[in-house]
Amino acid sequence: MKKINYLLILITLICSFVTICGELDKGFAVVLKDASIIFTIAVPYIVRKVFKIELSEGFITFWIIYIFLNHYLGIIAEYYNKWEGLDKVTHTLSGVLSAYGASLILRYNKTKNIIVNILFILSFSWLCAGLWETFEFACNYFVGGDAQRVAETGVSDTMWDMIVAFLGAIAFSIYYYFLSKILHKNS
Repeated sequence: MKKINYLLILITLICSFVTICGELDKGFAVVLKDASIIFTIAVPYIVRKVFKIELSEGFITFWIIYIFLNHYLGIIAEYYNKWEGLDKVTHTLSGVLSAYGASLILRYNKTKNIIVNILFILSFSWLCAGLWETFEFACNYFVGGDAQRVAETGVSDTMWDMIVAFLGAIAFSIYYYFLSKILHKNS
Protein backbone atom coordinates (compact mmCIF):
# COMPACT_ATOMS: atom_id res chain seq x y z
CA MET A 1 0.00 0.00 0.00
CA LYS A 2 2.95 2.32 0.71
CA LYS A 3 4.20 1.94 -2.85
CA ILE A 4 0.73 2.73 -4.22
CA ASN A 5 0.61 5.87 -2.07
CA TYR A 6 4.01 7.01 -3.30
CA LEU A 7 2.90 6.37 -6.88
CA LEU A 8 -0.30 8.37 -6.35
CA ILE A 9 1.72 11.23 -4.82
CA LEU A 10 4.11 11.17 -7.77
CA ILE A 11 1.26 11.24 -10.30
CA THR A 12 -0.45 14.11 -8.45
CA LEU A 13 2.75 16.15 -8.22
CA ILE A 14 3.66 15.57 -11.90
CA CYS A 15 0.16 16.60 -13.03
CA SER A 16 0.37 19.66 -10.78
CA PHE A 17 3.85 20.63 -11.98
CA VAL A 18 2.84 20.40 -15.66
CA THR A 19 -0.28 22.48 -15.07
CA ILE A 20 1.56 25.05 -12.94
CA CYS A 21 4.24 25.46 -15.63
CA GLY A 22 1.47 26.45 -18.03
CA GLU A 23 0.26 29.09 -15.57
CA LEU A 24 3.51 30.89 -14.81
CA ASP A 25 2.21 33.95 -16.64
CA LYS A 26 -0.81 34.22 -14.26
CA GLY A 27 1.28 35.70 -11.47
CA PHE A 28 2.98 34.72 -8.27
CA ALA A 29 -0.21 34.37 -6.19
CA VAL A 30 -1.71 31.79 -8.58
CA VAL A 31 1.52 29.79 -8.74
CA LEU A 32 1.88 29.88 -4.94
CA LYS A 33 -1.76 28.77 -4.45
CA ASP A 34 -1.26 25.91 -6.89
CA ALA A 35 2.14 24.94 -5.47
CA SER A 36 0.63 24.60 -1.98
CA ILE A 37 -0.42 21.09 -3.07
CA ILE A 38 3.08 20.00 -2.05
CA PHE A 39 2.21 20.85 1.57
CA THR A 40 -1.36 19.52 1.50
CA ILE A 41 -0.40 16.16 0.08
CA ALA A 42 2.26 15.78 2.78
CA VAL A 43 -0.09 16.49 5.71
CA PRO A 44 -0.47 12.82 6.83
CA TYR A 45 3.30 12.39 6.87
CA ILE A 46 3.71 15.64 8.81
CA VAL A 47 1.06 14.51 11.33
CA ARG A 48 2.89 11.21 11.76
CA LYS A 49 6.22 12.92 12.34
CA VAL A 50 5.17 15.90 14.48
CA PHE A 51 2.30 14.45 16.52
CA LYS A 52 3.45 10.81 16.55
CA ILE A 53 -0.01 9.67 15.45
CA GLU A 54 -0.08 6.48 13.45
CA LEU A 55 -2.23 6.82 10.35
CA SER A 56 -3.09 3.75 8.32
CA GLU A 57 -1.88 3.49 4.74
CA GLY A 58 -5.54 3.13 3.72
CA PHE A 59 -6.31 6.51 5.26
CA ILE A 60 -3.31 8.04 3.51
CA THR A 61 -4.54 6.62 0.19
CA PHE A 62 -7.95 8.19 0.87
CA TRP A 63 -6.23 11.51 1.71
CA ILE A 64 -4.15 11.50 -1.49
CA ILE A 65 -7.23 10.79 -3.61
CA TYR A 66 -9.05 13.59 -1.79
CA ILE A 67 -6.17 16.04 -2.42
CA PHE A 68 -6.03 14.99 -6.08
CA LEU A 69 -9.77 15.61 -6.51
CA ASN A 70 -9.91 18.77 -4.41
CA HIS A 71 -6.59 20.52 -4.90
CA TYR A 72 -5.44 19.32 -8.30
CA LEU A 73 -8.67 18.78 -10.25
CA GLY A 74 -10.76 21.34 -8.37
CA ILE A 75 -8.34 24.21 -7.81
CA ILE A 76 -5.31 23.82 -10.09
CA ALA A 77 -7.07 22.35 -13.15
CA GLU A 78 -10.16 24.46 -12.32
CA TYR A 79 -12.70 21.65 -12.63
CA TYR A 80 -14.81 23.28 -9.93
CA ASN A 81 -15.79 25.71 -12.69
CA LYS A 82 -16.37 22.89 -15.21
CA TRP A 83 -18.18 20.23 -13.15
CA GLU A 84 -20.38 21.47 -10.32
CA GLY A 85 -20.70 18.01 -8.77
CA LEU A 86 -16.99 17.86 -7.96
CA ASP A 87 -17.47 20.47 -5.24
CA LYS A 88 -20.11 18.35 -3.51
CA VAL A 89 -18.01 15.17 -3.84
CA THR A 90 -14.99 16.82 -2.23
CA HIS A 91 -17.05 18.40 0.56
CA THR A 92 -18.64 15.00 1.30
CA LEU A 93 -15.18 13.44 1.47
CA SER A 94 -14.01 16.27 3.73
CA GLY A 95 -16.80 15.30 6.12
CA VAL A 96 -15.50 11.73 6.18
CA LEU A 97 -11.92 12.91 6.70
CA SER A 98 -12.78 15.30 9.52
CA ALA A 99 -14.90 12.59 11.16
CA TYR A 100 -11.92 10.23 10.96
CA GLY A 101 -9.78 12.97 12.53
CA ALA A 102 -12.30 13.19 15.37
CA SER A 103 -12.10 9.43 15.87
CA LEU A 104 -8.32 9.77 16.22
CA ILE A 105 -8.86 12.36 18.96
CA LEU A 106 -11.23 9.92 20.68
CA ARG A 107 -8.37 7.45 21.07
CA TYR A 108 -7.19 9.70 23.91
CA ASN A 109 -10.66 9.95 25.46
CA LYS A 110 -11.72 7.87 28.43
CA THR A 111 -15.41 7.97 27.46
CA LYS A 112 -16.56 4.66 26.05
CA ASN A 113 -20.14 5.82 25.51
CA ILE A 114 -20.70 5.29 21.78
CA ILE A 115 -23.45 7.93 21.54
CA VAL A 116 -21.25 10.60 23.15
CA ASN A 117 -18.40 9.62 20.84
CA ILE A 118 -20.61 9.85 17.75
CA LEU A 119 -21.94 13.23 18.88
CA PHE A 120 -18.33 14.39 19.23
CA ILE A 121 -17.47 13.08 15.75
CA LEU A 122 -20.47 14.82 14.19
CA SER A 123 -19.84 18.06 16.09
CA PHE A 124 -16.15 18.09 15.20
CA SER A 125 -16.92 17.51 11.54
CA TRP A 126 -19.58 20.23 11.56
CA LEU A 127 -17.06 22.59 13.17
CA CYS A 128 -14.48 21.80 10.49
CA ALA A 129 -17.01 22.45 7.71
CA GLY A 130 -18.01 25.75 9.32
CA LEU A 131 -14.41 26.81 9.80
CA TRP A 132 -13.62 25.99 6.17
CA GLU A 133 -16.54 28.03 4.88
CA THR A 134 -15.52 30.89 7.19
CA PHE A 135 -11.98 30.68 5.80
CA GLU A 136 -13.34 30.80 2.22
CA PHE A 137 -15.48 33.81 3.13
CA ALA A 138 -12.51 35.61 4.69
CA CYS A 139 -10.34 34.90 1.62
CA ASN A 140 -13.09 36.22 -0.65
CA TYR A 141 -13.50 39.30 1.51
CA PHE A 142 -9.83 40.21 1.83
CA VAL A 143 -8.39 38.94 -1.46
CA GLY A 144 -11.40 39.05 -3.74
CA GLY A 145 -13.02 36.34 -5.80
CA ASP A 146 -16.13 34.33 -5.16
CA ALA A 147 -15.10 30.82 -4.11
CA GLN A 148 -18.43 30.46 -2.32
CA ARG A 149 -20.34 31.50 -5.45
CA VAL A 150 -22.39 33.99 -3.42
CA ALA A 151 -23.05 36.17 -6.45
CA GLU A 152 -24.51 33.18 -8.29
CA THR A 153 -26.23 31.18 -5.54
CA GLY A 154 -26.59 33.40 -2.48
CA VAL A 155 -25.79 31.18 0.47
CA SER A 156 -27.02 27.97 -1.18
CA ASP A 157 -23.57 26.76 -2.26
CA THR A 158 -22.13 27.31 1.20
CA MET A 159 -25.04 25.61 2.92
CA TRP A 160 -24.97 22.61 0.58
CA ASP A 161 -21.20 22.31 1.13
CA MET A 162 -21.80 22.11 4.87
CA ILE A 163 -24.74 19.72 4.49
CA VAL A 164 -22.87 17.21 2.31
CA ALA A 165 -19.84 17.40 4.65
CA PHE A 166 -22.22 16.55 7.49
CA LEU A 167 -23.63 13.64 5.46
CA GLY A 168 -20.07 12.37 4.99
CA ALA A 169 -19.60 12.57 8.76
CA ILE A 170 -22.86 10.68 9.31
CA ALA A 171 -21.68 7.94 6.94
CA PHE A 172 -18.41 7.68 8.87
CA SER A 173 -20.32 7.67 12.18
CA ILE A 174 -22.38 4.69 11.02
CA TYR A 175 -19.15 2.87 10.13
CA TYR A 176 -17.66 3.90 13.50
CA TYR A 177 -20.74 2.64 15.36
CA PHE A 178 -20.68 -0.80 13.76
CA LEU A 179 -16.89 -1.10 14.06
CA SER A 180 -17.14 -0.19 17.77
CA LYS A 181 -19.87 -2.81 18.28
CA ILE A 182 -17.77 -5.47 16.56
CA LEU A 183 -14.63 -4.58 18.52
CA HIS A 184 -16.57 -4.45 21.80
CA LYS A 185 -18.16 -7.84 21.06
CA ASN A 186 -14.76 -9.42 20.35
CA SER A 187 -13.06 -8.04 23.48
